[in-house]
Amino acid sequence: MFESLSEKLEEALKRIRGQSKITEENIGEALAEVRRALLDADVNFNVTKKFIDDVKEKSLGLEVKGNVLPGQLMIKLIHDELVALMGSTKSDIAVAAQAPTIIMVAGLQGSGKTTFCSKLAFMLKKKGRQPLLVACDIYRPAAIDQLKTLGQSISLPVFSKDDAKPLEIAQEAVQYAKKFGRDVVIVDTAGRLTIDEEMMQEVADLKSNLKPHEVLFVCDAMTGQDAVNTAQAFHERLELTGVVLTKLDGDTRGGAALSIRAVTGKPIKFVGVGEKVDALEPFYPERIASRILGMGDIITLVEKAQQQIDEKEAAKLEEKLKKNQFTFEDFLEQMRLIKKMGSLRDLLGMIPGMDKAMRNVQIDEKAFSRVEAMVLSMKIEERQNPRLLNGSRRKRIADGSGSSVQDVNRLIKQFEDMQKMMKNMTRGKMANMFGPQSPVRR
Repeated sequence: MFESLSEKLEEALKRIRGQSKITEENIGEALAEVRRALLDADVNFNVTKKFIDDVKEKSLGLEVKGNVLPGQLMIKLIHDELVALMGSTKSDIAVAAQAPTIIMVAGLQGSGKTTFCSKLAFMLKKKGRQPLLVACDIYRPAAIDQLKTLGQSISLPVFSKDDAKPLEIAQEAVQYAKKFGRDVVIVDTAGRLTIDEEMMQEVADLKSNLKPHEVLFVCDAMTGQDAVNTAQAFHERLELTGVVLTKLDGDTRGGAALSIRAVTGKPIKFVGVGEKVDALEPFYPERIASRILGMGDIITLVEKAQQQIDEKEAAKLEEKLKKNQFTFEDFLEQMRLIKKMGSLRDLLGMIPGMDKAMRNVQIDEKAFSRVEAMVLSMKIEERQNPRLLNGSRRKRIADGSGSSVQDVNRLIKQFEDMQKMMKNMTRGKMANMFGPQSPVRR
């Protein structure tokens, strides 16, 4: 996420590190590089200019105190300005005083609207809500079938109607929701081009009649500045309440995320970080700013862990560790939990300093699958008691998993090292990270 921008900003800030004080000369050189980095990331020109002017004005008025270095002060200042640029605080979904809450989703063709609708519904379902998905894209072939398939995968109903106009479908869906106790209605509209007046008028009429509590514009973060311009055009017709950026896990330059709030005045509410139905995150400006500057995002990392780790299971694991009973079965379970948390590179990028350290390192995401195959090739008694793994057994495991004996030996050695490390973990450390008293638990 934002790898290119992060690297360029790091190079820019090197110009002021080691300086004894902030001067107009050294700050000018650093900010010239920051300006180039932002423009290369496809950040809006006017947004970039104001950002640089604001940082320069505030930096020249700062006094360096105590042991704080000018470089550290500049990083803090740029971090704070990035946060302000992206909206300062997380923006939540509006909730209707009287159910159902109606959320209308709009955007260009191929931006990921339908997938986002299912992700949002899944997120709300996990929070105890009762969403209803509404198929109003009657133009794209198989769009309704796609939404039905996604709805079925998360066990949520999808309202559709043959040979009907989008407005009629949406109105009947709202009545259906009221009748059957669905407290959120998520309306998936057809993708359209802003130059298509007929289609834009259709979605404008839909908004006017439905009076949704949220009008969310979904755009592909990889399109950069084009996404910002399109969001502005949609906002002029629909009065958006928020923006969703998809494909933020790809090679995103960052222009859309850094420009869209300043240009449209509307907050980014969610970001898509993968293809899976749970790969949707609320947008936290402060956390994104920290990641852009290579400062990590420990809070999100721990939240992801908390979502996957059951407290009772964690307590059982602690007890096993105390008694030195950590087995290959436990190892397999923990590995699967990590896989559920998302891309390994993304997870490492949330650890402060790790993103820089791993920048030129190739991470093999398939390594988990190879390790899993080796463990599954073991017999149950071998997983529970690795001391049984003699030479002939290791050969059998290698043959069964398509690996070499050296691969199996390496896995067993790594497992033994992990056993030693985890034996030293105390109950307090695990409780602090995952327990109910965790400072980040909400």
